[in-house]
Amino acid sequence: MNNCGIKDIEWVDIHNNPDAVSEVDTPLEQVRERLYFKDSNGQINIGADAFIHLWLQTPGQRWLGKLCQLPVIKQCFRLVYNGFARLLYRWNRAKKHW
Repeated sequence: MNNCGIKDIEWVDIHNNPDAVSEVDTPLEQVRERLYFKDSNGQINIGADAFIHLWLQTPGQRWLGKLCQLPVIKQCFRLVYNGFARLLYRWNRAKKHW
């Protein structure tokens, strides 16, 4: 899989490896709805926070991570992300992708 220029990252597709959710101690359906990212300190970042951490490590997108860390923008980004994630999750369930 393409790592988007990020070094030392392992992408885990929970649809092909559903046992991987045990690492985050969260039900599979909840993990399907949001992006989960485990950082180098072992901390789990979820949803918008996961994207911010990934962008901060991605060459050419660090500016986006820094922008989305700003207080007002972060709150707006979380709202937009959560709404989009919910709609995408429902669409995937309706299409029986899992």
